[in-house]
Amino acid sequence: MILPNTAHTARPWRIHETTPDFRLEDVWALPTPGGPDDFPRLVQQFASADPSQSLPGAARTLWALRSKLGELLGWDSPDAGLGSRVPTLRDRLAADLRDAPPGPEFDSLPFTSLYLLEDEWAAEAANRTMHGVMHIGWVPDGNGGYRGQMAVLVKPNGLLGTAYMAAIRPFRHLIVYPPLMRLIEREWRGRAGDPTQAHA
Repeated sequence: MILPNTAHTARPWRIHETTPDFRLEDVWALPTPGGPDDFPRLVQQFASADPSQSLPGAARTLWALRSKLGELLGWDSPDAGLGSRVPTLRDRLAADLRDAPPGPEFDSLPFTSLYLLEDEWAAEAANRTMHGVMHIGWVPDGNGGYRGQMAVLVKPNGLLGTAYMAAIRPFRHLIVYPPLMRLIEREWRGRAGDPTQAHA
């Protein structure tokens, strides 16, 4: 479920101090109910995800199309990414965040972890169109439990990035995110039911 921006901006997340020049693109309530100690499981689920293989139908096709376009147009080339076109946000982190665990490596998604706290995880990615941050938080659900919350922050790269983000917004909201949320819920419930995955 998409949430108002204030669901992210009103919380004292540490990411705020690192991304003042980034735009908050989306905030989503994740269908991942749990207890106070389940955040590491959510982090691991995201780090091991491969949407190119697990998303259904039109969403997977759109994901593949974006990958192909990125390859053909050079959007995702090494000289367009972190440490080349833009510096990593790790250079901006406060000393205590730099000393915190960075978080897990990603199996498939083009993100790099920035920091991992007890209830907050941030990872970044950059290409020719934008510099982006995925922020995952663990928040009270109002019923005595907890759930995940995802925010997407972006810094478009000039006119190309601004036009690109505007063009993909309806596709993300209508085609990608609804099945992605169902996939996240299905994998979350599957891991919860498997004692070998419960604390992965």
